Amino acid sequence: MHWLLSAFLLALSSQCFAEPTQIQYLSGVDKDHRVDWDFQVNGGRNAGVWKKIPVPSNWEMEGFGTYRYSNDWQKDPAPDNTGLYRYRFTVPADWRGKQIDIVFGGSMTDTLVKINGQPAGPVHQGGFYEFRYDVTRLLKQGENNQLKVTVQRYSANASVNRAERSSDYWLFSGIYRPVWLEAKPQTNIDRVSLDARHTGDFSADVFVAGATSGKVSARIATLDGAPLGKEIRADVVDGKAHLSGHVDRIVPWTAENPQRYQVRFALLSGGKVVHDVSRIIGFRTMELRPRDGVYVNGHKVRLKGSNRHSIWPTSGRTTSKALSYQDARLMKEMNMNAVRMSHYPPDPHFLDVADEVGLYVIDELTGWQKAYDTDVATPLVKELVQRDQHHPSILFWANGNEGGFNRDLDRLYAGWDAQKRPVIHPWENFGGIDTAHYPTYNCCATSLFNGRDVFMPTEFLHGLYDGGAGASLNDWWNAMLANPLSAGGFIWAFVDEGIVRDDRNGAIDVAGNLAPDGILGPYREKEGSFFAIKKIWSPLYLPLSEMASLPPTFDGSITLENRYDFTNLNQLKLRWELVRLGLGEGHIVTAQGSIKAPDVAAGMRGVASIALPRDWSKQDALYISATDRDGREIYKWSWMIATPQQVAERMRAPAGPAPASVTELADSYQLQAGTLSTVIDKATGYLRELKKDGVVAPLTNGPRLVAGKAELKHIHAAREGGDVVVSAEYTGNLRKVNWRLGSDGRLSVNYGYQMEGSRYVDALGVTFDYPESQVTSMRWLGRGPYRVWKNRTQGEEFDVWQKDYNDTVSGLSWNYPEFKGFHDKVYWATLKTKNLPITFINHVDDIALGMFTPREASGEGFEPKGTHIDFQPGDISFLNTILPIGTKFNPPGEMGPSAQQARTPNLGIWLENTIDIVVGDSAR
Repeated sequence: MHWLLSAFLLALSSQCFAEPTQIQYLSGVDKDHRVDWDFQVNGGRNAGVWKKIPVPSNWEMEGFGTYRYSNDWQKDPAPDNTGLYRYRFTVPADWRGKQIDIVFGGSMTDTLVKINGQPAGPVHQGGFYEFRYDVTRLLKQGENNQLKVTVQRYSANASVNRAERSSDYWLFSGIYRPVWLEAKPQTNIDRVSLDARHTGDFSADVFVAGATSGKVSARIATLDGAPLGKEIRADVVDGKAHLSGHVDRIVPWTAENPQRYQVRFALLSGGKVVHDVSRIIGFRTMELRPRDGVYVNGHKVRLKGSNRHSIWPTSGRTTSKALSYQDARLMKEMNMNAVRMSHYPPDPHFLDVADEVGLYVIDELTGWQKAYDTDVATPLVKELVQRDQHHPSILFWANGNEGGFNRDLDRLYAGWDAQKRPVIHPWENFGGIDTAHYPTYNCCATSLFNGRDVFMPTEFLHGLYDGGAGASLNDWWNAMLANPLSAGGFIWAFVDEGIVRDDRNGAIDVAGNLAPDGILGPYREKEGSFFAIKKIWSPLYLPLSEMASLPPTFDGSITLENRYDFTNLNQLKLRWELVRLGLGEGHIVTAQGSIKAPDVAAGMRGVASIALPRDWSKQDALYISATDRDGREIYKWSWMIATPQQVAERMRAPAGPAPASVTELADSYQLQAGTLSTVIDKATGYLRELKKDGVVAPLTNGPRLVAGKAELKHIHAAREGGDVVVSAEYTGNLRKVNWRLGSDGRLSVNYGYQMEGSRYVDALGVTFDYPESQVTSMRWLGRGPYRVWKNRTQGEEFDVWQKDYNDTVSGLSWNYPEFKGFHDKVYWATLKTKNLPITFINHVDDIALGMFTPREASGEGFEPKGTHIDFQPGDISFLNTILPIGTKFNPPGEMGPSAQQARTPNLGIWLENTIDIVVGDSAR
């Protein structure tokens, strides 16, 4: 108790007499809190006129200059190359005698700062970095001061333009991060470089300005201020103090348990604290072990991440901590544990949030595909590492991207980083880790899955439009889990980079097909891949989830696989629900309970048991959900219990008062039951007309095959009890079509087809014509609510779903979930139309419903290889096999097993289904 009291008194006395750095903002702090400055731009919108502009901002997003994406600055220079800023401010009188710095969080790009007419220092070059000047001598204490800033959109240094401005992203300009003043004593702590290891070992180099001697102390505490261990002290020698010590009983930082602490450094002179600074830290050890893997705190980890641009549709690169929280939480919701900063250092608050919520980070020096010159880049490496090195979330420094590597810079990072983190070259096999971009699944002869080095693609599964991202991720992830050299990977990209254009009446521009690469839309709208990733990257894996329905022998036992790197499954909360699925949207819970999470260490398997009620098999579906220790849902799985036949039977209406009838005409059969009439074409055996109460339900021309041949061989009509039947036989792939109309007004069609053996096929099934313009909404029982692809069925679960019609083009409009496309494991579906509702009821459980043909995106830019789809003919299709989707760079055939064409067995394949067709509101 004595040492604790002493520590408390020491901390209290230090706080009483300490002189921390004081901050005065000259701008606002983020996109939602800004301050107006005077501004003029020399070209484009509002050229040559002094107006107000909010700071921080990109001037393009505030009505000035011209918008530009990616164009080579040398071939087509923009007219708005110069922005002039003016702002008046006063400095507190009590700052007299202190060192005062002006700090710019980021300015694009060449920036000249003048105070009261005098340059604050040399022009800063490099648009993504925090920089500062000591302006003490230029300021008038307690008086008005004039700040003038000249920002050049393009740099006078050609290598800066090559690295930053000839890039595959929006080119913005201006002072887009905050500007502030810092006041501190003339003798002060200039900077700190620290290393806090998971063992509790702590070391730091503290650099002092204004003195060559003295002492520095460090006090480590919890975030609420409780001190840990002993105070660490060291002498200042030649302007630097090296501190080292050990703290017992700390909780190491990981993405799964991001435990943080605070450390306060104090500069002492004559026993008094002259200046102090604090940092939020985590005790974490990172290792890249060649030909082995990436290790955090001695445990091998696999990174599950995406590439993130700092962007918001209405503010460009100017963001906020609230947006950082939103993005980081969306990543965690997808069960990601990592993020790559592409292709520049982020706002510092994003790194704070990554530390807090738990995300491993790759922090990147700009250099999209060309590198900075050494002279201009040397201070930028310093600015990057010096600002960010204390963050436990950062595992790697990336020295450029895809050839934008200046190899002379590699050695510089360690000089500013006490942790000596590895430096990587994204896209290259460098430093013992292969980060190849957009490899094919079976790549390559001597690398990735077939190499000797650790591999971690820093860009893969390019998510252009609705392609990539979650498509084939399951194949990739299973292969990565099976390979001990895999360190995971990073999907391109997190969001569609869309901006609101005031010169296009507020339309969102994604630069043709250059920027709609995201898992989410510009305003963070969730695409189908979001949920696929969430399931595939779930740290809790249920082998049973590979099945759509529970097996008859199910006894409540569930095998669980722990795919965490550190966490025991006994830290999770598991629940089960039995549900009934009616005709209304959603479900009714009939029984529920908790599941005792078993003691299963990371990487191991165990079994959990559900205490199911006796009548569980009479329910429709089982749900199991898992939440982590923070209450975040990991995933919610579902399985059908009821069979399609059981669902169909309970939807059957009672028999009508009179039997159905059939009339044979010259070219057709006309079937009648009550007010429902049906016409079957004699020449094809397909539906020609469907009416109820004299109103046409315009379903026609089916069930015809979407692939294969069919020639009518024989057709006839007959009565079977109160039903009438029209039977058609065919030669070719289609073998039979049997129509049945019952007195209950239900029309059923039973069809069967057989494909030749050893044949590769795309979509397989049957289709009907139906005018898309008639449909207003759909309700269905099946997996949903998003559409699927052959290589992206994960993330959709069983329920009764409903969505209104939309004509969304993924990546160009963002009304999700999309209405059109493939829907998985559909038991029944009701279309609400402008005339009569129509319901389709399947009698087998492996049918995907194809709902019209999604409109394909088109736009200027790169010619994508894999996002074009040759859809099957027809409007409403019932399919046994559906189409895969590729990526911007890879067609489906290069993406993995699930994206391959289906191959029929040697003896061919026989497929059969019965569809009940109910017109009007008679489906129960």
